[in-house]
Amino acid sequence: MAIIITSDCINCGACEPECPNGAIYENAAEWRFSDKTEVSGAFTSKSGISSDADAAHPAVSNDYYYIVADKCTECVGFHDEPQCASVCPVDCCLPDADHVETKEELAVKKAALHP
Repeated sequence: MAIIITSDCINCGACEPECPNGAIYENAAEWRFSDKTEVSGAFTSKSGISSDADAAHPAVSNDYYYIVADKCTECVGFHDEPQCASVCPVDCCLPDADHVETKEELAVKKAALHP
């Protein structure tokens, strides 16, 4: 499953540079599939979002850092555990019950983001 940042976030930013997929963004920042991935051109995410990889998408949260579920692989293929959760000083990076995925599904997502 993807990770979600809860409203307990203190906007410290410790998590953002740790994400190997560029799935973490500062509050109110637009996001792109191409950010910190090897995706280019037309791209369709696991959830079915189709767009140009460089196209900007609206922020998921205007109040605190957020994770784009379509880019989060829980660090599968990079690390043994989600790095955002391991560095978060307030433990607000938690499993997202709305985006449950197996390790195999996360590995497929990782391969799509880093072909």
